[in-house]
Amino acid sequence: MQFINSRPDVVRSINQRWLLSHWNALRASARLPVWRHVETQELAAMSANLAFFDVIESGGETRFFTRFRGGRIDEAFGDTGQGKFLDENLPPLYREPVLTTYRQVLVTHLPVYTIADARDRDGRIVHFERLLLPFSRDGVEIDRILASLEIVSPEGAFDNRDIIHAAPKPPSFALCATIQH
Repeated sequence: MQFINSRPDVVRSINQRWLLSHWNALRASARLPVWRHVETQELAAMSANLAFFDVIESGGETRFFTRFRGGRIDEAFGDTGQGKFLDENLPPLYREPVLTTYRQVLVTHLPVYTIADARDRDGRIVHFERLLLPFSRDGVEIDRILASLEIVSPEGAFDNRDIIHAAPKPPSFALCATIQH
């Protein structure tokens, strides 16, 4: 998977642009923003499209534990996923491509934005626009990732139910970008 370096304006969703700007403001002059400075009330209106993951070292491997996942994401994944590791909750076709994007956040300490294409049950194309934002307890090491997932279709209405598991092939990434500041 090839990541390009990009400016923040590559992000299409208004909500995700706001999140990226808010992340940068929280970061100020630190390497990473501190999670405790996040006001959950500010994120409440977007919560259906958000997930929070704790970054955990387990057996020499980095894993992503789902602390929270919003309803719209649950609908797309077909279950709550909360309280599970991300790798346990992804279908095999999606596992490595998705985990690669999370690992890119860990390597760069920067936001990652992707657009992946899939199809719903009726064959309509659906874009998964995902923004991953790293956070920290100490402003240095990543120990939490905020994920925002906007699911849209250029064809208008689509069936979001269990779309991840219904896909017959892995996602096709139209864009993989590391956001530079």
